[in-house]
Amino acid sequence: MNARYYKHILQFKRPSGTSRGILKTKETWFIVISDGTRKGIGECGILRTLSIDDRPDYEDKLKWTCENIHLGVDTLWKELIEFPSIQFGVEMAFRSLESDSPFLLFPSSFTRGEKQISINGLIWMGDKEFMRQQISSKLDDGFDCIKMKIGAIDFETELNLLSYIRSQFSSDSIELRVDANGAFKPKDALDKLKRLSIYDLHSIEQPIRQGQYKEMARLCNETPLPIALDEELIGVFDVTEKKKLLQTIQPQYIILKPSLIGGFKGTKEWINIAKSYGIGWWITSALESNIGLNAIAQYTYTLNNKIPQGLGTGGLYTNNIDSPLVVSQGALAYNPEQEWILNYLN
Repeated sequence: MNARYYKHILQFKRPSGTSRGILKTKETWFIVISDGTRKGIGECGILRTLSIDDRPDYEDKLKWTCENIHLGVDTLWKELIEFPSIQFGVEMAFRSLESDSPFLLFPSSFTRGEKQISINGLIWMGDKEFMRQQISSKLDDGFDCIKMKIGAIDFETELNLLSYIRSQFSSDSIELRVDANGAFKPKDALDKLKRLSIYDLHSIEQPIRQGQYKEMARLCNETPLPIALDEELIGVFDVTEKKKLLQTIQPQYIILKPSLIGGFKGTKEWINIAKSYGIGWWITSALESNIGLNAIAQYTYTLNNKIPQGLGTGGLYTNNIDSPLVVSQGALAYNPEQEWILNYLN
């Protein structure tokens, strides 16, 4: 058994805005393992300033992982507990190695092209006209669930955009989600949630910065619209601590990004705990390339969650990996006739 890794810098087609800044590039690493006969590939990707493993020793840990690939997926997963994106890449690579095809990780009706995954259309932050253009484009593309990033431009402008959508489409025809990425101040958050609630929103993601358990618990108790935790889950490794977090805050939903929370195993742990407390959930990408997105999508389909997932990010880059993933009419589909084009496995 041997392994190597390759760095790949993904280039955004257009700089994409969040409350944490403007994204122009996205770093990712592909880990390729081989048993001498077959090869498997996984993706280890971080989001700068957000991933808990955005650390100076990240590549050192990738090198260590490749040198110790013989330890196997279970031992490596435990050893990599502080590096959830590498945990995910290793899980993916081993499953890829053991599959009939390096890219067929979870065979299903989805990978046979028979079923699709409902997804939300993502609206990036920007000036009012840019955001309006995105909204119109997503509606024209057949999305019936739209997620809008908020918190970076004037709040009144964001409310006007939501009002514009609602003036054209009721909540029966278009589901609206918003993502604040922790942009609100605790003292202002409840008032802003009340003002947002008049637009019949499905939910708001992470209204205040993570780590403020008392304030977030208060918001989840008093909120007029459902709150979904996202960044709050990052860096919580122990199962006991995961239970404590959800017991304390009692959110309406949690959002799961496998690259940020320990891959398939970490995601399943959070789902099981959430279910035990009656908390809803959905899965989103963390802006991976199509390698990681493919693994997340195939896994997500097996979980049989019917609400729209956050898996429509494959078209963000100029230099993504050509793949069978296709977004059409508000859904993610898999075209089994389309070949993967990837040099890293040669």
